[in-house]
Amino acid sequence: MKFVFMTAVLIFFTAHWYLSLFSQSFFDHRYAAHGAFKMSRFWEKFFYVFAYITQGASYMSPRAYAIMHRMHHAYTDTAKDPHSPQYAKGVISMMKRTNSFYIGIYKKTFPVEQRFLKNVPDWPWFDKWAMTYTSSAIWTLLYIGYYIYFAPSLWWFLLIPIHVLMGPVHGTIVNWIAHKYGYRNFELSNTSRNIMPVDLFMMGEGYHNNHHKFASSANFGYRWFEIDPTYLVMRVLHALHVIRINTTSLERRVTVF
Repeated sequence: MKFVFMTAVLIFFTAHWYLSLFSQSFFDHRYAAHGAFKMSRFWEKFFYVFAYITQGASYMSPRAYAIMHRMHHAYTDTAKDPHSPQYAKGVISMMKRTNSFYIGIYKKTFPVEQRFLKNVPDWPWFDKWAMTYTSSAIWTLLYIGYYIYFAPSLWWFLLIPIHVLMGPVHGTIVNWIAHKYGYRNFELSNTSRNIMPVDLFMMGEGYHNNHHKFASSANFGYRWFEIDPTYLVMRVLHALHVIRINTTSLERRVTVF
């Protein structure tokens, strides 16, 4: 019975990790920020709800995320970069700095250049609920309830903070590690790197150097062994006519906004 409960916790954690990561990579990053593909209004609303369910307590407004990420590309490794390790004393410091940018953009108290606002998805009333402390608290209680029922020991409860901060955890892994460690396919005027040759843990987001070179590309992989799992799912959705991957995206053109 202990093995069954442990398996249930591991399946839940793994499912939350990859589904939340997919939402961030597919919807917030490649769609909202970079416009690598198009979809109908129906499917856009569908993936809003999908992102809310899979990201849960750490749901991020696609509009605010897109604007902040566009700023990252425009100001990489400068004082205007919302999440550069160059301007943070440590990981926690960078997370706090990123959050201050994000909240300012979401609440519209931070001045944003007009060029970063082009074609960003926006569903104000949905974000108004999804971004509340009440919503986050409900999701947190659901995580705790699951662990109370299934966790074979109290040690497993240490995973709950990761569930609650899943989105920021994913972002920090890429924005901290991929600007400090790894290899480079392209020599650019920034510190971006690819974390690993086969990115199975970050679903393609770890190919950060490639992404900074070809920002609008739907496929973050470049060399033959750099498999991008999110892109593979996108190809299936493209074949099913759920999304339409842009021709310019497939051609790896650099400019997106």
